Amino acid sequence: QVQLVESGGDLVQPGGSLRLSCVGSGFTFDEAIIAWSRQPPGKAREWVGTSWPGGAMMYTPSVKGRFTISRDNAKNTVYLQMDSLKPEDTAVYYCQERDSKTSGQGTQVTVSS
Repeated sequence: QVQLVESGGDLVQPGGSLRLSCVGSGFTFDEAIIAWSRQPPGKAREWVGTSWPGGAMMYTPSVKGRFTISRDNAKNTVYLQMDSLKPEDTAVYYCQERDSKTSGQGTQVTVSS
């Protein structure tokens, strides 16, 4: 079955950087559309960005220019590089395989001094 596992979350200071990883299994990774989303404390989950198999990426305006999605199909892994982090980026971050709508368990990112 489709499985996704996120990792890399941590406590980081404002202005810092972090790279999240999402490892997928149970599907043809290099043909999959993978999305990142996040759920801030007390708020609804919100879309962050999407990676298409052909290499296209799209981001929500609040992270554009600061976050970068990349993928390594040989490792079945999608990355979310987060730079210039702000306290409002604090959230649990999830990756999702679009066709199955399966998400991982999430990884906590906390941006605080």
